[in-house]
Amino acid sequence: MTATDPALTALAQGWCALALLHGRIEAHIERALQAGHGLSAREYSLLDVLSRQHDGDGGHLQMKQVADAVVLSQSATTRLVTRLEDRGLLTRYLCPTDRRGIYTNVTEAGLSLLREARPTNDTALREALDEAALNPELAPLVRVVESVNSTALAVPAAGGAA
Repeated sequence: MTATDPALTALAQGWCALALLHGRIEAHIERALQAGHGLSAREYSLLDVLSRQHDGDGGHLQMKQVADAVVLSQSATTRLVTRLEDRGLLTRYLCPTDRRGIYTNVTEAGLSLLREARPTNDTALREALDEAALNPELAPLVRVVESVNSTALAVPAAGGAA
């Protein structure tokens, strides 16, 4: 294939459309969460992921799993956790069975803020998708996003395949 190959051009255009859709959605959600709750989209995502943890086997996520779930590097995730911990929204503690492991839990203040912010996030997501659906290049991607089964996006178990 050459650089002017129609298949490569179509692939690049599809990727650009996907990146555009993602950027528009994230920017819309970011503005809404910042204005209404003082949260970034990444902070909201981290609180949301951690709020879904539970006690018992497989209930707590390793930092790599959290980083994968919020689509950040482990170091960026650690900085994000630290910022939210400094705001009193998260706490960290040592794993009771493996002193090398550190868990992060959402505090009551974090859960309260998450509950308040969830409708804002959901509304902003719906608005961004509705607006993108009006663009003929983005409309097919919006339909795909709307059809994705949420169980397909579950965080993989430690050491498991994605």
